[in-house]
Amino acid sequence: MRTYKFEVFTAVIEKQIREGILKPGQKLPSIRELKDQYQTSISTIQNGYEHLVIRGLVESIPKSGYYVRSRPDIAAPQVKTKKLPVVRDAIFKHHLGLTTSLRSGQKFSEFNVTAPGDLLIPQKLLLRTMQQVIRAQGANLLRYYPPGGSIELKDQIIKRAVAYQTIIDPAELLITDGALQALYIALASVCNAGDVIALESPCVFSVLEVIKVLQLKVIEIPVDLRTGFDVDFLKKACQNNTIKAVVITPNFHNPTGLSLNDDQKQNLLVVARHYHIPIIENDIYGDLNFSGLRPSTIKSLDDSGLVLSYSSYAKTLAPGLRLGWLAAGKFTQRAEQIKFAMGSTVSPVYQETITRLLSTSSYDRHVRAFRMQLARNAYLAISLLAEYFPEKTVIATPSGGYNLWVKLPDTTDVPHFYQQCEKIGIRFTPGYTFSFSGAFDKHFRLVFADKFSAKKIEAIKLAGQQLEQHLHR
Repeated sequence: MRTYKFEVFTAVIEKQIREGILKPGQKLPSIRELKDQYQTSISTIQNGYEHLVIRGLVESIPKSGYYVRSRPDIAAPQVKTKKLPVVRDAIFKHHLGLTTSLRSGQKFSEFNVTAPGDLLIPQKLLLRTMQQVIRAQGANLLRYYPPGGSIELKDQIIKRAVAYQTIIDPAELLITDGALQALYIALASVCNAGDVIALESPCVFSVLEVIKVLQLKVIEIPVDLRTGFDVDFLKKACQNNTIKAVVITPNFHNPTGLSLNDDQKQNLLVVARHYHIPIIENDIYGDLNFSGLRPSTIKSLDDSGLVLSYSSYAKTLAPGLRLGWLAAGKFTQRAEQIKFAMGSTVSPVYQETITRLLSTSSYDRHVRAFRMQLARNAYLAISLLAEYFPEKTVIATPSGGYNLWVKLPDTTDVPHFYQQCEKIGIRFTPGYTFSFSGAFDKHFRLVFADKFSAKKIEAIKLAGQQLEQHLHR
C-alpha cells in the first residue's frame, strides 16, 4: 500500500521524538527548511506537520512554528509478570451485549463497538461498486462459486500481500464468511476439544467465544504495554504443557493497539518451530497503520507452513461485508474440509465487489484517508482522557487500528463507574470481557472508529469528571 510523501520526513522526526533525541518543547525545523532539505513542496511539509499534530507528537504555536509536544507520559511502565502459566477452561459470563451496538431505544454514545461508524464507511463507493457488479455479472451472482473462493479475488489478495513481503500460495488460500469463520476453521484444523492453546491476554471477546464453542483450554500469555506479547512466558508454558496452537494479533492488537516488531515476531516463530506449534495470526487491522509502512506479518517470516494467517474487510470497509480469508499453510487440506462443511460458497456479490475494489486504486484511496481519520480520533480520545480522567489513569498509545486500552486508578469503584456511565449515556467495553481469568476488572476499551460528535466529547468529559469527584470523596 502506498504511503504519503510526507512520511519520508515525519518518520525521521517521530523516531527522534520516541528515542528522546528531540525533547519536549524543542522547536522543529521550519516548513521552508524541510522543503529545501527534502526537495518537496510546501504543502507536503504542511501535511506532514499536521499529521504529527494529529498523532499528538507535535504542537503548532501561531507565529512561532512547530514544537515537540510537552505532555506527561501516560503509558504504563514495563511490568515483568511473576505469574506462572495456568491452564484455564474457556468459561465466563456471556458479554455479547457489552460488545455490540444497542442503537435501538435509548441513544448512547457508543465506544464499545469495533466497527467503523456510519460516517466513516465509504457508503457511496461500496453501493456504486455493488451496482456495477450486479449489472456486469447478472444471474451469475445467483450460482455457486468455487468452494475456496473466486480465483480473481484470491489473485488480488495474493498480489497485495506481496507488497508487505508475505507470500501466499494460491492453494492454501480460502475465502471465508468473515474473520471469525476463518479463526474457527484455523482452530478446528489444528485442535480438538480439550486441547490447550496459548492466547494473548487481554484478548478480544469474539475470539474467546470461538474458543469456548470449540471447548478448548487456554493458557493466557500477558501482553505488556511496553514490550507486547511475552514470548518468555510462552516458553515457560511450552515447557510444562502440550500446547496445540498460539493465537495472536501481532499488528495493532485488540484491545491495546500495540504491535510486535520484526524481532519479536521472529522470536515467537522460533519458539513455535521448536515445539512444533501452529501460530494462528489475526491480521485484520494490518492495513490501518497510523504512519510509516504497513507492518509485516509473522507469515512473511515463515517457511515451515506452521503459520495460519487470516484477515477480513469488515474493519477497513464495512462490518456488513462478511468476507474474509485464511491462508492455512500446511493445514490446508483439513481447513478445506471444515470450510466445506460450514457452507461452500461465500456471497458472490461480496466477492465480486471486493475484487473490483482491490483491482483499482479505490481501496487504497479509502484506507489512506480512513487511517488518517483514525489517527486523528486516537489523538483526540487520548487528549480527552488525559484532561478529564483522574491523574493515575493509564492509557496504552496505539500505533494503528482503532482501540484504546485504559486502566482506571486502583481505588476506582468499578461497578459505580459503569453505573454512572449508563446514566450519562456512554458505553465502553469493560475489561473483564477480555479474559477468562477476570484479570482486567479495572480496565476498559474505547473504540474510536467513528466521528467524534459534540455529544460524544461531552460524554467522555462527564464520565471522567464524575469519576474524579467520586475518587476524592
